[in-house]
Amino acid sequence: MKKIEHIGIAVKDLNASNDLFAALFGKPHYKIEAVESEGVRTSFFEAGPNKIELLEATSADSPIAKFIERKGEGIHHIAFAVDDIEAEIERLSKEGFIVLNKTPKKGADNKLVAFLHPKSTNGVLIELCQEIKS
Repeated sequence: MKKIEHIGIAVKDLNASNDLFAALFGKPHYKIEAVESEGVRTSFFEAGPNKIELLEATSADSPIAKFIERKGEGIHHIAFAVDDIEAEIERLSKEGFIVLNKTPKKGADNKLVAFLHPKSTNGVLIELCQEIKS
């Protein structure tokens, strides 16, 4: 793993949260993107060398809606950048981590993504991210 790619925060209202985080960081978000397969709209902010991803559910049965129902708004996941997501999935599976996506899928911000179940990572949902090369 190379670095923390971003921290994902589940929010109820993306527009209101964009205003809040724009005030916090002193600059607006740089991208809003829908990820239909996950039932989510995302917004990205730069915070120094790091990124914050806000996630709003677009359907009541999406993972973000279920998360907010159980735990309320707040940190949803920590994402780590990797060079070879398939190799990392294989390595982490062999190490005993519960990989939720044996095959990476397209995520937001031009990334291939896979998740590790919080049961195997001390209660933290971990996302692996690899930049999609054109």
